[in-house]
Amino acid sequence: MLIGVPVETVPGEARVAVTPETAKKLVAQGHVVRVQSGAGVAASVTDAAYQAAGAEISADAAGAFAADIVLKVRSPDERECALMKPGTVLIGMLNPFDAAGLQRLATAGLTAFALEAAPRTTRAQSMDVLSSQANIAGYKAVMIAADKYQRFFPMLMTAAGTVKAARVVILGVGVAGLQAIATAKRLGAVIEASDVRPSVKEQIESLGGKFIEVSYDTDEEKEAAVGVGGYAKPMPPSWLARQQVEVAKRVALADIVISTALIPGRAAPTLITEDMVKSMKPGSVIVDIAAGKGPDGIGGNCPLSEADRTVVKHGVTIVGETNLAALVAADASSLYARNVLDFLKLIVAKEGTLKIDLEDDIVAACRMAQDGQVTRK
Repeated sequence: MLIGVPVETVPGEARVAVTPETAKKLVAQGHVVRVQSGAGVAASVTDAAYQAAGAEISADAAGAFAADIVLKVRSPDERECALMKPGTVLIGMLNPFDAAGLQRLATAGLTAFALEAAPRTTRAQSMDVLSSQANIAGYKAVMIAADKYQRFFPMLMTAAGTVKAARVVILGVGVAGLQAIATAKRLGAVIEASDVRPSVKEQIESLGGKFIEVSYDTDEEKEAAVGVGGYAKPMPPSWLARQQVEVAKRVALADIVISTALIPGRAAPTLITEDMVKSMKPGSVIVDIAAGKGPDGIGGNCPLSEADRTVVKHGVTIVGETNLAALVAADASSLYARNVLDFLKLIVAKEGTLKIDLEDDIVAACRMAQDGQVTRK
């Protein structure tokens, strides 16, 4: 089959859906891989590297989109959809909660698969793009915080005196939060972390952090804390009020706060209020991974966050990068491309023909559009 890999056109998107490593494997399986010239440049991959792996180089987007299967990172816009013929299989991070975007794909007659919709099961782990990219985001959030923070992370004992270790608070302990804890620990910080799920306490402590505990006083609170499908659920107001009190105490003492709390399909919860920001020491840093995903697209876990901007409010630097994984484009692309390769194994038969088995729970969950209809479940 002909597999196309176009240049990503979303501003700031530096990742690419296929690397020379995965291109070589696809070519070995008998496919023709056609990469648009420059598709991998922002991820430190040259056209020559793709050619060495056996891929073709297309001079323009039209050549890459004129394929049986198109592999992308981000959902195509109207112009890109128009370059694909009806029936083209599109695989990428297509945002399952973007109704208008899914309708655009359906109207173009595409058979579209959004990898973010894969179930959080053991079998689907190798194609879990949310985890692979969140892992990188958690790492990069800490590195950005270290860059913005005007002091050391580790404790240092010098002839000129002792420098105290930075205090880091992590809010939301999913994949990104756990990686943030691990990275901050390697840099020598003192770490506390909060999450609605009590089950993460052991994970936090195993990485060298301290769990900020909040009691669960009702059955409703306990049920919500368990979450569903590996994701957190919205917590009752009673529990959130108690959590806010405990978190506020830690935030006031923190040098760095990294917030990662997201609920799929819903606005990000407010975890860092303006009063909390005011309580922080001048020069402190907040990295809000949920920036741009607050109510009505404003703010994030902190209402003062601004999407894709770094601002200073009440003496605190607030970083609102919305695509942290793209800032580590080489490794992010490498991991993403492997996720894509593993998904392709589910819809392409060994003889190289398309075989979409909707009895497969992963394929069915990821299918967003087919035959002119939005099929998202």
